Amino acid sequence: MILQVQGRALAEPFPFGTELILDAQQMRGSKKVPSIDINHDGTADIDLWCNKVKARFVIAANTVTIITGEMSPRQCPPERARADDELMAALNAVTSWRMDGEALVLTGGRTLRFLAPTN
Repeated sequence: MILQVQGRALAEPFPFGTELILDAQQMRGSKKVPSIDINHDGTADIDLWCNKVKARFVIAANTVTIITGEMSPRQCPPERARADDELMAALNAVTSWRMDGEALVLTGGRTLRFLAPTN
């Protein structure tokens, strides 16, 4: 299905029903990298650097609003807790999305790239 936005076609639909991994290096001492599992209805499970959060993705053409819930109450090392807070702030600031090849690119306050898992 190709969507029309102000006379131009969006070549790819939003990747609902997909699990995506943040394009980032692992933190020292951990193999975990944040991920998003986006369901077909827009609900999502987001694994941060330490905690988890439920969210909803609301898509209108190339704009996106991410509505996040409360973070899980895990005790995290300070470095990971700070990284969780920074990632949550970036996700809450997202205003648009695009596909760049296989990557979902979310933009707003900063640019976040999410890739399909390679395993």
